[in-house]
Amino acid sequence: ESAKKGVAWKTPIEDEGHSTPVIGGDKFCFTASTTDGKKNYLYGIDRNDGKIVHHKLMWENPEPEPLGNPINNYAAPSCVLEADALYVHFGTYGTARVNPANGEIVWQRRDIKCRHFRGPGASPLLFENLLILSFDGIENDQFTVALDKATGKDVWRNKRSTTDYGDLDKEGKPTREGDMRKAFDTPSIMMVNGKPQLLSAASRAAFGYDPFTGKEIWTFAHMGYNAAVRPMSKGDIAYINGGKELMAIKVDASTTGKVTDKILWTRDKHNAGFSSTVLIGDHIYQA
Repeated sequence: ESAKKGVAWKTPIEDEGHSTPVIGGDKFCFTASTTDGKKNYLYGIDRNDGKIVHHKLMWENPEPEPLGNPINNYAAPSCVLEADALYVHFGTYGTARVNPANGEIVWQRRDIKCRHFRGPGASPLLFENLLILSFDGIENDQFTVALDKATGKDVWRNKRSTTDYGDLDKEGKPTREGDMRKAFDTPSIMMVNGKPQLLSAASRAAFGYDPFTGKEIWTFAHMGYNAAVRPMSKGDIAYINGGKELMAIKVDASTTGKVTDKILWTRDKHNAGFSSTVLIGDHIYQA
């Protein structure tokens, strides 16, 4: 009886995932996947009674890349919701715009490919008419792409300009299959002199882009990889978590090109590399 106290309803669901639910009206939605990654699902749950409104099979993947360890799964990216559209993302396995009322697919893309190596992680960012996606895999798979949210067509695509990952062996080949080149970071928007900039953290480097065109405005090198924490900003300071270090960067009109003199401070010990960071007033909170 005590276990039921304060619980309005409980609904068993199949499959697994790390995606955060998005709430709209009387329904919330999230993604899930079979443990082996061969089936990707979209769930819609009535928030009043817990009834399953949608359990839609989005895609089947005959041979998904093995995760290699139990830390991640195949449904880690979260959905993005607006009044008339739900955007669903499984990384290399597919991206779609879905009608939130009936779960029907409006458009889908299954041709944007990346070897995640440990599964997808970066969630989409909705900015004006764009759906912006980060793909930071191994090998030569590090890029950002912006899709027209109405049609799903490419608006721009920008390959990361990182040239030194510090991972080459004596033969000039990436060690650990390129494991130190991957990242899982969701980008964010920062206003700089009244204009938006896209903040994006990747392996060994972070970037500021023009979100309308994808043009790189600035970049700076850092020591981390597996970047997974969304960048934050306040005023003219961006807070970038590279996975190993948390850094404060001054971003203003003079922040361009390869940045070396704008780093205000770096925290390289006891830094949370995966959990979301919260900025409240003058304090940053990590768990």
